[in-house]
Amino acid sequence: MSETRVIKKYPNRRLYDTAISSYITLADVKGLVLDGVDFQVVDAKTRQNITRSILLQIISEEEEGGEPIFSSELLAQLIRAYGGNMQNVLTSYLEKSLELWFDQQRMLQERTRTFMDHSPMNVLTQFAERNLSMWQAMSGLEPHGPGEGDEQEAPQQGKGKSGPEGDKNKPGGQSGRRKS
Repeated sequence: MSETRVIKKYPNRRLYDTAISSYITLADVKGLVLDGVDFQVVDAKTRQNITRSILLQIISEEEEGGEPIFSSELLAQLIRAYGGNMQNVLTSYLEKSLELWFDQQRMLQERTRTFMDHSPMNVLTQFAERNLSMWQAMSGLEPHGPGEGDEQEAPQQGKGKSGPEGDKNKPGGQSGRRKS
């Protein structure tokens, strides 16, 4: 298991990633979150853990640009929940709800990936074959593959004698048996 990555925040508001010995931006921290990297942001002067504060900054920036997740009503309800006797219950509920939501998203992605791993042409071919079979069953036609059921319609070449006696497909003709 890897160690927790330490990011230091300096008084000039700059973030320093000790793992890569370089200054980073909030966008880089967001990338760490998206990549599932375990990290902790600490104030360089006081050594206080300020990870939540940095994550809230990222959420605030995300909410201001694009389509927000949190409506004004939802934010008002969250503010009302602070300090109440059910605050811990709400925290636990929200964490479990998001965990369940992400699990369901992951399962959906796995099912989609499994479906797409099969050749799309094979899937379409299977659908077409099923539809054809159902249509043939409804219309009373018997399905047959190429070459099946054609033996009686086309004469076989190279067998028997030519002419009326050797043509086994014409009435009165022979079936290719030799006379003794």
